[in-house]
Amino acid sequence: MTTIAFIGLGIMGSPMAVHLAKAGHTVTAYNRTVAKAAPLVDAGGRAATSIADAVHRAEVICVMVPDSPDVKAVLAGEKGVFDSAEPGALIIDFSSIRLDVTVELAKQAVARGFRMLDAPVSGGEKGAVDAALSIMVGGDAADFEAAQPIFDAVGKTVVHVGPSGSGQTVKAANQLIVAANMQALAEAVIFLEAYGVDTEAALRVLGGGLAGSKVLDQKQGNMLSRSFKPGFRIDLHHKDMGIVTAAAREAGVVVPIGSLVEQLMASARAIGDGGLDHSALLRGVERLSGRADKEN
Repeated sequence: MTTIAFIGLGIMGSPMAVHLAKAGHTVTAYNRTVAKAAPLVDAGGRAATSIADAVHRAEVICVMVPDSPDVKAVLAGEKGVFDSAEPGALIIDFSSIRLDVTVELAKQAVARGFRMLDAPVSGGEKGAVDAALSIMVGGDAADFEAAQPIFDAVGKTVVHVGPSGSGQTVKAANQLIVAANMQALAEAVIFLEAYGVDTEAALRVLGGGLAGSKVLDQKQGNMLSRSFKPGFRIDLHHKDMGIVTAAAREAGVVVPIGSLVEQLMASARAIGDGGLDHSALLRGVERLSGRADKEN
């Protein structure tokens, strides 16, 4: 078994760290909010007092934090991973961040004597809790093979997609597809309700045809019940869509649907919905349709 440091115990990170501990690995985790380490401690892990404490003697260092500046601070900040970890340690960044930042951090990691994989995940809170995440991994093939037991403990579909930065590229594409599906589902629900259709029955039959998707399967309940407890916040998906549109511009690729959904998410954030689950895009469709007062 492996000695693991896990940094970041949010909605996704906490269950991932717990799965690693239950798989028999020695897991020490650091989170700024100490109370969030309680589930890991209950599973046999240890709560660290700092990043330096967490990474002491760790063979593998897992990072799961919200955005590019957070990853930079964790890895390259004063008394961060690069300053404190054992030479030769394998860093696995599960965060979803900018492609260029990932590539630059990987170069710094190698220069400091570390190995690094970018391994963003898809599946939301449910995927993390069920250890059924899809993990798209960029980096050296030998490092990917070495990390396989870690990935197997938290994910179901794990694929090496290329060199450093490739994982983030694939995750950006994932977020584009999910956002487009989420918006389409939200529009379909409001459309069906406007005609008085049995919406639950309608979505059941739609799910059995070409319109079916994991977004429909996992998010229809949120939309039908208007329950938007965050599994993946609009704030974070808006951040990811910014990555998509910026990277697309850099590559000379046109993403009109992606750009539109990014703006719809920006609107949701502007009126205070950023902390809700991304299925709350439904609320935007209600507002644009003049139905918000009736349904909310």
